[in-house]
Amino acid sequence: MYTETALFDLLLPGDSHSLKQKRSYVRPIIAMLRRYEVSVAEVGAHDLHGRAQIGVAVVAAEAHQARAVIDTCENQVAGRPEIELLSVKRRLHGDDD
Repeated sequence: MYTETALFDLLLPGDSHSLKQKRSYVRPIIAMLRRYEVSVAEVGAHDLHGRAQIGVAVVAAEAHQARAVIDTCENQVAGRPEIELLSVKRRLHGDDD
C-alpha cells in the first residue's frame, strides 16, 4: 500500500480581499479535485486572503498509481487560469516507511 500527499501553494487573484471571495476560488478547486477520489482540504494560509494551501492525499496499491493520481491533480490545478500555482510539495509513503 502506498500513500502520496501533495501540498499546493496557490496565489489567488488580486480581487480576493475577503474570506467570501477567497472561498469563491478555493471551493471549486476542491470540488474538482474530489472527482479524482482523493482526500482534499484547505490546510493553510487561512488568515491570508490572497493565498491558499490545499492538501491532497491518495492511497493506492502501487506507487505508480498514487503518483499518477497526484500528477493529474497537480496538472488540473496548474491549468486553472484564475490562480497561480506557486509551489508543490509531494511525498510518497510506502510499506517500507
